Amino acid sequence: MLAQKQPSTDEFDPIDAALPYHDGDVRATIATLLADCGHLREQLVIAKGCISRGLTRGWTPELERQD
Repeated sequence: MLAQKQPSTDEFDPIDAALPYHDGDVRATIATLLADCGHLREQLVIAKGCISRGLTRGWTPELERQD
């Protein structure tokens, strides 16, 4: 019989790491994450305009997630 893997208490939780950065202020944490998301979207638009389709073998970056 296979032993079930127990969740490690040492696993990194990005939510638990983000909140203390703003002293537990949830709204400030969300505002920072949204600002970071906006910045990364701007960078993606710039990259999409600069990357040749031949370089990426036809792949182009997408702004929206494909869930």
